[in-house]
Amino acid sequence: MKIKNVRLDIQSEDGFIREAKDAMKAVAKGKKVEPKSVISFDSLKTMRKFITDERLRILKVIRKYKPDSIYKLAKILHRDAKNVTDDVHYLSELGLIEIEKTKEGRHKTKPVVEYEKILVEIMV
Repeated sequence: MKIKNVRLDIQSEDGFIREAKDAMKAVAKGKKVEPKSVISFDSLKTMRKFITDERLRILKVIRKYKPDSIYKLAKILHRDAKNVTDDVHYLSELGLIEIEKTKEGRHKTKPVVEYEKILVEIMV
């Protein structure tokens, strides 16, 4: 079982830049900086746009049914294919979904989720 560790963070742009500068200074001094999988948001409202019920459902359905295309995923979800495509690509940009291009007959875009859990840590 693969576990994806993701840290969701709510902070201002200044705070994000300050954290990035601190990491770069540490690297410049020869210190080892552990890579982090962090998704930062400027507000709770923005974070809620990311963590929607439908996007979580997409991850679960891909994991359970392993559809061979986004079109088939949309059919399983009973949702518009365009909206599902948009959500899948957004989740892919965040690193939560892998997208494979298949060449079986007609070219298809296959969404893949190869882990069972996402551990989320929210800084307070």
